[in-house]
Amino acid sequence: MSASPRTPDRIKAANARYHDAAAEEYDFKWGIDFGPVGREQVRGKLAKALGGWPSRPFGDALEIGSGTGYFGLNLMQLGLMERLVATDISPGMLAHLAKSAAALGLDVHTEACDAEELPFEDASFDLVLGHAVLHHLPRLDVALAELRRVLRPRGSLAFCGEPSRYGDLIAVLPKVGARVAAPVWRLLLGASARRASPREDRDGHELEPDVDVHAFTPGHLAGLLTQAGFDGVRIRGEELVANAYGWTVRTLEGSAEPDEVPGRWRELAFRTYIALQRLDAALLEPRLPPSIFYNLVLSARVS
Repeated sequence: MSASPRTPDRIKAANARYHDAAAEEYDFKWGIDFGPVGREQVRGKLAKALGGWPSRPFGDALEIGSGTGYFGLNLMQLGLMERLVATDISPGMLAHLAKSAAALGLDVHTEACDAEELPFEDASFDLVLGHAVLHHLPRLDVALAELRRVLRPRGSLAFCGEPSRYGDLIAVLPKVGARVAAPVWRLLLGASARRASPREDRDGHELEPDVDVHAFTPGHLAGLLTQAGFDGVRIRGEELVANAYGWTVRTLEGSAEPDEVPGRWRELAFRTYIALQRLDAALLEPRLPPSIFYNLVLSARVS
């Protein structure tokens, strides 16, 4: 796939196939939690995007690129919306989401579809939301026009976890440093180097480099939203220290056989990441420009 021209159709096909292949281990890989920690994370992200937690729930909500449910299911547990339609281009991700929703006692409708061609009538939703999905959409202008179409008057748009262009560049540094340190780290933990799996070279995992399309500047994102007919655009940055730490940990752990990474290490690494998220939110995010952070969170409205 990488050697072929990156047409919109090929990018969408890569996203569907890769995320289908990754669905089963996705929650474990990214430390996705549906308990108090996960709910605290998404509450903070959504409040940052909107400028505060809403005083009353949204009625009908549409999630784009729902994945296994990290964003939408946690927000539903928090009472953000009364009804949720979860969509993704990957049926495998939605199947995993449906299992998690059932385990949590949540009633969620799922729909496998393309964000550029949503199978919903005009003005169907009060809120459209998503996490770490806009950067996967090859024709983002077309997709944003669709999101605008399905929102009701005075409806809201909220997306979090979108990579900033500058943050994406500086994330290279902890990845490179962790790759250099990985042999020593594995030796200290008693873990062996991860063995290559022939299956992962042909089942869709090999497409991971092909699924990301964009990294954004705040100005570029604001311009796209305005052109699509949104107003009240709000863009903020999140995660600086936490993200550098997070990529270091993911790179180290990705170098080892998963079953040989001690549970105590994983728990300590996760708790440290959460603490650094709080540090970023309290000290750095209110004081530094959004463009310097790894992730952008945004919201907009329909008049």
